[in-house]
Amino acid sequence: MSEHYYSKQPSVESNPHSFSYTLKGKVFQFTSDSGVFSKNEVDFGSRLLIETFKLPTVSGDILDVGCGYGPIGISLASVDSSRRVDMIDVNERAIALAKKNAEANGVLNVDVFQSDIFENVVKDSYAAIVTNPPIRAGKQTVHNIFEGSFDRLIAGGELWVVIQKKQGAPSAIKKLEELFSEVEVVEKKKGYYIIRAKKD
Repeated sequence: MSEHYYSKQPSVESNPHSFSYTLKGKVFQFTSDSGVFSKNEVDFGSRLLIETFKLPTVSGDILDVGCGYGPIGISLASVDSSRRVDMIDVNERAIALAKKNAEANGVLNVDVFQSDIFENVVKDSYAAIVTNPPIRAGKQTVHNIFEGSFDRLIAGGELWVVIQKKQGAPSAIKKLEELFSEVEVVEKKKGYYIIRAKKD
């Protein structure tokens, strides 16, 4: 099958699945579906990113790149209602689910919209960008996310990335070090790296 969860319009038949999950000490109700990344539960990498993430010291909005059905953006938005969280994904089925899940959990400070990476993102003033990047889309796509994130962060803003060591964490770190003056691996667990890159 050549189609992946980063397809714009998944052709696989819809088969919704609902479940509850505790993130940041809160219980969330999520609905996922076929053709969307990690249908049956919040994947380990996303959970690790959510639990490790710390809000930046600078004020401003947050962007979740490749939001899927929404666990990262929705859980982070619930932590600080004074910040808006923009959530983007190329996958239209994922976008519909993320909107539904934000509403179901009463998280109102989010804007969810379809975008092929940054195609439809107009802001360039984010305090933080978070991503569990689509590794299967290829290294160039992942690097495009890093480059676009740098351009859309304010001074003092931070990019947070989760990536497996075996899926390219070392090369991701190298690329980030070309862009950002401060790059740190803040957590390693089960082969997953949480990387924080700060913009001067």
